[in-house]
Amino acid sequence: MPCQSSDELKILVEEARICTKNGKVANYIPALGKAKANDLSIAIHYPDGRCLSAGNIEKKITLQSISKVISLALVLMDRGLDDVFGHVGMEPTGDPFNSIVKLETMAPTKPLNPLINAGALVVTNMIKGNTVEERFLRLLSFIREMTNDSTIGYCEEVARSEFETSHLNRALCYFLKQHNMMAENTDVEQLMDLYTKQCAIEMNCLDLARIGLVFAMDGVDPLSGKQIIPTDVARICKTFMVTCGMYNASGEFAIKIGIPAKSGVSGGIMGAVPGKFGIGIFGPALDEKGNSIAGIKLLELLSKNYQLSMF
Repeated sequence: MPCQSSDELKILVEEARICTKNGKVANYIPALGKAKANDLSIAIHYPDGRCLSAGNIEKKITLQSISKVISLALVLMDRGLDDVFGHVGMEPTGDPFNSIVKLETMAPTKPLNPLINAGALVVTNMIKGNTVEERFLRLLSFIREMTNDSTIGYCEEVARSEFETSHLNRALCYFLKQHNMMAENTDVEQLMDLYTKQCAIEMNCLDLARIGLVFAMDGVDPLSGKQIIPTDVARICKTFMVTCGMYNASGEFAIKIGIPAKSGVSGGIMGAVPGKFGIGIFGPALDEKGNSIAGIKLLELLSKNYQLSMF
């Protein structure tokens, strides 16, 4: 039986909030380092329009790596499976999300999956459009459609902060260009401009839960009845969320919690409980893998109390 009241959620939030003392905010991106470590909030969006919540759910958060699964859906719709997976693999990795190691040791040199940084950069580079602005607006319009919120934009401060400090991502881009996983004419600075803006798209937990709901319902927005994402694309994205969505803690997450989810270093987590509801969480204190430490605890409590695991 799914959660029935916001009061139930509030109790779980306070139980999970204790974990925040064991985490740290992502201060390697200066703008993200300003977050309050003990913040924790959650929204659950049901297909009938009901939304339960606890904590300061109106607080805006940037998507960071959560954006990777959304850009993947868009590019799969635009370019098809063969083209996309000709440039990026389908396998999980035990390495950190920003690691270059596997690119150096595997043949062919292809990112293992689209949810690590190397793979996400390849996918973002495949978004259709002639300019950074055109390509970014294409992604932003897609997100606005999924959330039914035309006011969603991006945080210029976070985007600028990430652009100025993304030296490792630049290195990944040049390495990928050298090995023909990106076109030779790819302008790395333009790609970094697009990618950092993508990661800086901001919304609240309610919007995040609404996106999770669309994935949970196989790409259909149940409130409008529109098929926003084709069923097979939504299925692929949810599969990646299970196998790769929580960085190199995805296996443990699948065993303990067992729902498709994607995290970001801002402390956001987007969950999609298949056929049931979408979840949006914000808890900026991170564990050593880059996941919201209290957010994971909160999902663990929810999964255990309401039997949410898909396994």
